[in-house]
Amino acid sequence: MSVGLRKTAAVIQRLLWVVFFAQFVVRQFVELPYNYWLSWLPALAAIGISTSMSRSARKRIEADPPAPVEIEPPVSGRWSALNSPADKVPSHGTHHLGQTYAIDITAEPADGPARPKPVWFWPVARRGRAYPAFGAPLLAVADATVVHAEDGQRDHLSRSSLAGVLYFWLVEGVGRTLGGTRRIVGNHVVLDLGEGTYAMYAHVSQGSLAVRAGDRVTVGQELGRCGNSGNSTEPHVHFQLMDGPDLDTARGVPFSWRGVGVPANGTVFTTDATTHVDQVKQ
Repeated sequence: MSVGLRKTAAVIQRLLWVVFFAQFVVRQFVELPYNYWLSWLPALAAIGISTSMSRSARKRIEADPPAPVEIEPPVSGRWSALNSPADKVPSHGTHHLGQTYAIDITAEPADGPARPKPVWFWPVARRGRAYPAFGAPLLAVADATVVHAEDGQRDHLSRSSLAGVLYFWLVEGVGRTLGGTRRIVGNHVVLDLGEGTYAMYAHVSQGSLAVRAGDRVTVGQELGRCGNSGNSTEPHVHFQLMDGPDLDTARGVPFSWRGVGVPANGTVFTTDATTHVDQVKQ
């Protein structure tokens, strides 16, 4: 599927979801001039487009599996992996937004306050600073050029209780989907690593970016700070490689972090600028 066709499909899919949810809002005030069940057609069409694009991506991967690109880790310190491509592909359940080989990682410091665990009821939400990942430096994984950088969106509270997760999926998730790509990934930065490979860091903390589009960065240079913007239940780093800078059309590229590889879900790893040690499956 060409880049142009993928872009068109992404735009149409988003418009179909807007139409679908708009009908239910309008229906609260006036009677629509068609059968209720017809109002589900935009949602079915959007799902159909998503399924078609997913099948196309799966066939491409099966026919010509891309080779992993070796880079440095995007963080230093002690971290654990979530939603890793070492466990399943696509790692986040979708090829959309170039997420095929994306990974989430969260800080697990050996010293200092531990990462709060999810709870059933209380507290309903926590501030970002309750999590050790919040404010952690994000590092350039290679010498690169910044092609996109934005950090104007707020860091919201965690969604790690049952009530918070329900709100996240049933209310906030819908709103962010309708708001488009920027509202899903939140504040983010995209690096051009050369040779058709791009790195994307999502959920960056508001006002923390130290770079802007056009800047040249060197490996290990601080780009910004980990936050909780966008479609995120708690402060964490969402990292991925892609074959283009446009999230609507980019396809995922597998990565391998030097000295770490691709940590599986629950794997704790420690890394700094020169060493990568202590991989332990929790």
